[in-house]
Formats: sequence, structure tokens, C-alpha cells
Amino acid sequence: MKKIALGALLLICGFNANAQQDLPANPEPGKCYVRCTTPDVYENQTVKVQVTPEYKKLKTFPATYKTVTEKVIIKEASKKLAVIPAKYKTETVTFIKKQGASALKVIPAKLASGAETVEIKPAYAQWELGAPAPDCASSNPDDCRYWCYKGYPAEFTTVPVKTLGADASTQSSSIAEQTGTYTKRVLVEPARVVEEVIPEEYGTVTKTVLAKDAYTEEVIVPATFKEVSKEVLTQKGGLTTWKEVECSLVEYSALPINWNLGSATLTPQAKSIIDTRLMPVLANNAGAKMEIASHTDARGSKTNNKALSDRRAQSVVNYLIAKGVNASRLVANGYGETRLKNRCADGVTCTERQHASNRRTEFRLIQ
Repeated sequence: MKKIALGALLLICGFNANAQQDLPANPEPGKCYVRCTTPDVYENQTVKVQVTPEYKKLKTFPATYKTVTEKVIIKEASKKLAVIPAKYKTETVTFIKKQGASALKVIPAKLASGAETVEIKPAYAQWELGAPAPDCASSNPDDCRYWCYKGYPAEFTTVPVKTLGADASTQSSSIAEQTGTYTKRVLVEPARVVEEVIPEEYGTVTKTVLAKDAYTEEVIVPATFKEVSKEVLTQKGGLTTWKEVECSLVEYSALPINWNLGSATLTPQAKSIIDTRLMPVLANNAGAKMEIASHTDARGSKTNNKALSDRRAQSVVNYLIAKGVNASRLVANGYGETRLKNRCADGVTCTERQHASNRRTEFRLIQ
């Protein structure tokens, strides 16, 4: 019975029959083990972050203007153009309409008839007992019989066969190319333009021109900085070892968080429960992975229940990460209404207390 119990506990920890070589050496009956991964090691460093850059603070002064009169072009000089069109002629061009090629004819292989003689039984000899002599004086007929060593010839058969007279080959013949013609227009004399100059026209305008442009006076505002603590990887984890754990830790245990209706936000009371229930388990089982599983009752749609349970499980994982737990040790799973603890499925009338037993969050150590 102890061996059966040990096998069941190993299955709970996430093992299978094909991984016997990965099991811990010399396990004790009735004990549970988990595969623990050494975590990455980080150290806190302080960096100086520029919060605001150095910049200029400016005071502006408006521009000043003056009035002037000047001669301006009211119509620019231009050109009058006369276009003499291009002249063309027609030419005939010959082109290859279809390129020449080769045609191949297959000459099949030729086979000849023949025969091959095969020995189907070799020659042999054997001793044989002859008939009794007619003038034998003994009353026992076997006294007057004789033995002969008789030989038999070999036996043969003739098998008809085919031999290759000539292998398959090809015969090539040429396909002549085909030509065609087309006509095109060829430029004989390009188009040209004859120019006639049209002079510009002038007038006077009064305008306000800039006497002095707007300008600024600047004051330098220095940059500001803030010191920020950050985690820096100093030692890469990833090594795995087996560790004995309490068997109750590899089974789902309740995390008594009272979630607000439709909410995945952790209340101060919920955070206190996580601090007192989960943090010691993670600290006492360094390197072990933990699953956070969240469930809902069957009221509402399956899609919404699955999404809500996902968010609640992830909220617990995010809080643990914020408390310094390595993210590689945490798995968040939302099961929605797929793992009800009682009969309160869709269409079944249940009390609020019965529904409440399905709204739960649980945890366990996993491989």
C-alpha cells in the first residue's frame, strides 16, 4: 500500500511513466518531491535618471515695422512660342515570330530471347539393400542379401530469359524558326519651337517692412534628476534539483480571498492573506514552482467567467512578483466554471452559499 501511495503522490507532483530516469534517487515511501529550479540572482543598483532636461526659459519682444514705396514688376517678361511639329516616315521591321527548336523522338529499347540452364538437384549416391540370393542356405533371408552404393545423376531445368539487345535512345530533328514584320513611325525631324520675347511691365506699391524682428531673452533652467533602484542579474539560474515537500503542498489548498463582485483587484485584506499564506511557502521551498488557480461559479457566460478567473489568478501572481518572487516560479491559471465543486451548473437552482463554494482561489506546488 505504501508503494501505491508513493506512486499516486508522484503523479500529483506532475510526473509520468516515461520519465523514470528523472525521478529522485532513493525516495522514501509516503513522501512527496518536487523538481526545484535555482532562481536567477539579482542585486539592487541605484541609477540616476534625468527627470527633466535642461531647457531655456524665454521672454519675447515684438517686431517693429516701417512703411516704404518701391517699384515692382506687375507683369513679368515672358516668351511667345510657336511650335513646329515633328516629321515622321514609315519603316517595316522584321522580327523573329517563333524561335527555332529541336524535336525529340524516342526509340524504345530492344530485348532478345535467351535461355539459362539451372541445376535444381545435385548428383548424389546412397547405399541400397539388394534382393536375397535364391540359393541361400540360411533360413534367415537377410543373411544372403547384399548392399550396393548406387549413384544418381544431377537434375537440371531450362529457364527462358530476356537480354538487352539495344537500350532506349532519342532521335533529334530541327524545327525552323518563323519570322514576321511590323511597321513603325520613325522620327525624321524633331519638333522645334520659335521664341518671341514679351517684355515685363512695372508699377509702384506701398508696403510695411520689418525694421527689427521679434527677439527673445533667455534664461537657462537646469536639468533635474532622480535616483531609481533597479534589479541587475548577477547570477543566472536554471539548475534543477529534487526537494522533499509536505504532501499537502502538491494538492490544491484554499487561498481565502473574498473577491469583490466582478473585480480582480486585490484588497488590503487579500494582500495580507497572500503575505501570510503564500510567501512563507515560497520562501521555505526555494526554487519550487507554484500554480495560482482561480475559479468562478456557473452564473454568467462561460467566456466572461474564464476571463475573470484569468485576471484574478494573474493579480495574485503580479503581487507576488512585486514582492520579489521570481516570475519563472509562478503560473497563473483561470478555470472559470469548468471545475465546479458541487452540482450548481447552468440551469440548476442553488443557494448563495452553494454558489460561493465554487468562487475560490487555490494554490499548489508543481513541477
